[in-house]
Amino acid sequence: MSQTIMITGASSGIGKETARLFASKGWNVIATMRSPEKEQDLVGMNNVMVTRLDVTDPVSIQSAVSAGLEAFEKIDVLLNNAGYGAYGPLEAFPMDRIRRQFDTNVIGLLETTKAVLPHMRRQGTGTIVNISSIGGQMTFPLGTLYHGTKFAVEGISEALHFELEAAGIKVKIVEPGMIKTDFGGRSFDMVNDETMTEYQPVVQALFGAWSQAQSASEPIVVAEVIWDAVTDGSSQLRYRAGQDAEELLDTRKTQDDATFIGALKQNLGL
Repeated sequence: MSQTIMITGASSGIGKETARLFASKGWNVIATMRSPEKEQDLVGMNNVMVTRLDVTDPVSIQSAVSAGLEAFEKIDVLLNNAGYGAYGPLEAFPMDRIRRQFDTNVIGLLETTKAVLPHMRRQGTGTIVNISSIGGQMTFPLGTLYHGTKFAVEGISEALHFELEAAGIKVKIVEPGMIKTDFGGRSFDMVNDETMTEYQPVVQALFGAWSQAQSASEPIVVAEVIWDAVTDGSSQLRYRAGQDAEELLDTRKTQDDATFIGALKQNLGL
């Protein structure tokens, strides 16, 4: 029987490329997204089921898991990919948008994982892959909310890695660097208040640096790392995706806080 992967946030970017890759390898794919009626590329592909799942809607999570099990009888892999980035001065963010960032990137991941775990535990096997970021190991200014969620994903995943081993379930973390996705569009929430003049030099420096970034990888690079993480048969926990991820995370590990942050400030011209 073919293996089955369930993917959140499969309408674009990393999620969609992963759905395509696993389908091309003969896997069954439960491709979930908030608005499946808008999906065109994945609909009609062999062994791909497109269904609704909004990680902030518990009913949709349970419905998607049930639909996937009805279609393919099992879920071997859960890819928690859905998420977005909130950037800007913390002081400028209204609390509803702060809660939305954590509800999507952290609570939604936990709730989707909880919905799949009983099935994986009964079958005595399974793999959960959580998409973190280089931003789960290091930070940029103005990323208090986004980095807070990704640091949380790292801790959650590492603890679950221990916790679920006895049930035969593996947990993997994938840490992409800069990726050519719609992270700067619908998957990006920027808040700024220009009357808060103290923050504006940091805002201008960060977004000026990002606009000139040349090292972003294609989403397929991450999809291939996810494939390796799922199929390598190892108990390895963390996987990097992208040359910039390798370089930045190596640098972060070898430098103390003052050295790393000082170099980052210098690169931003602060």
